[in-house]
Amino acid sequence: MRAVLMRLLTAIPLVFVVVSCTYFLSLASDVDPAEIILGGNATQDQIDTLRDQLGLNRPGFEQYWDWLTGLFHGDFGTSFYTGASVGKLFFAALPVTLSLTVGGLVFGLVLGVGSGVLASVVAGTRTDRGVVMVSTVGQAAPSFFVGMLIIYLFALQLGWFPATGYIPLTESLGGWLQSILLPSFALGLGVAAALSRQARSSMILALQQDYTRTALSKGLSRRRVVLKHAARNAASPVVTSVSFQVAHLLGGAIVVERLFALPGLGSLTIDAVLRYDPSIIQAVVLFAVVVVVLVNLVVDLSYVWLNPKVRTT
Repeated sequence: MRAVLMRLLTAIPLVFVVVSCTYFLSLASDVDPAEIILGGNATQDQIDTLRDQLGLNRPGFEQYWDWLTGLFHGDFGTSFYTGASVGKLFFAALPVTLSLTVGGLVFGLVLGVGSGVLASVVAGTRTDRGVVMVSTVGQAAPSFFVGMLIIYLFALQLGWFPATGYIPLTESLGGWLQSILLPSFALGLGVAAALSRQARSSMILALQQDYTRTALSKGLSRRRVVLKHAARNAASPVVTSVSFQVAHLLGGAIVVERLFALPGLGSLTIDAVLRYDPSIIQAVVLFAVVVVVLVNLVVDLSYVWLNPKVRTT
């Protein structure tokens, strides 16, 4: 419990600092939302009037304080362009991104860890070399390139899945699975490649330790030794790699959502950047920081279970 509290106490200031820096960087930008909204033919009086309506003429710290206090009340601000609540826009797009990232993570864990463990058990064989070669190519291939290939093959040529669009889970379970499967695979392939290489190297090292050799010499089956003894000791580096891959998933979701025309946070972020809508950008940054911090917290706590030596009182 003490370890949990200490990590939470260090995570909260980190989120605050990163989000605050993002806010002040947006204030320091030379881009004027009022000029973009009104266009190049607007007069200076019109621009000044709109800036006053949007509250952009107020001191920066005053704007920051209003935004920060609004966050504590669940108010993420309003879009400069549509006047809509950023919270409504954010939570409307959130299920799409969560579906995509969770799906990509599931693909990555199943394919990556499974192939890595298989390669470690048969290290030095053709199967091992094949896994290494495929994982190397998969790690180097960009998500958008993989996405275009699978759209061409599975959507356009075979017609098994829709090429674009999203069907909410509340409308149809089958439709939701069909709409999310291809983009999740495109996003998760790079994760699977990275986890495969990490799982392979960790398992090979674990299988070479004295305790695994002792277990085998006592007559335990190789399967039991791999799954019960070696896997747990090899899991820590893999879990650490998973924490890094979450950030990769969030970043890759921006490209994949655009490619598959999914109305998620990635598409919302791209539109906000192109129009320079800082309220939306700040909300997405806050979400990404919180997710990464929470995942790292879970990973740190998992070490306590995986390795009793790191337990603290």
